[in-house]
Amino acid sequence: QVQLVESGGGLVQPGGSLRLSCAISGSIFSYNLMGWYRQAPGEQRELVATLISGAIIKYADSVKGRFTISRDIAKNTVYLQMNSLKPEDTAVYYCNAVRSIGTIKNEYWGQGTQVTVSS
Repeated sequence: QVQLVESGGGLVQPGGSLRLSCAISGSIFSYNLMGWYRQAPGEQRELVATLISGAIIKYADSVKGRFTISRDIAKNTVYLQMNSLKPEDTAVYYCNAVRSIGTIKNEYWGQGTQVTVSS
């Protein structure tokens, strides 16, 4: 059973930083795509950052220059470093992993971790 376990959320003041971690069961190489999404109250879940085939990185325009996605292969962990946080970054953040083999696609989600940016 595939498990994604997030950690690192919390309460931070505007301008502060947090680092989210997502520990993934199994080899990190088995996933074609790994990323972070977020969902604010009353809003749809949106893509924050994605790492495609370990090489291509995409960010939402709203976080470019402030957030960085990375991975540690030895620890099977994906990170989201969040700097210069703003109140509008407040949301539940979810780790996502996709494994595609031919036409078969399996998508996995973590349980989510709350990030609150407030003074």
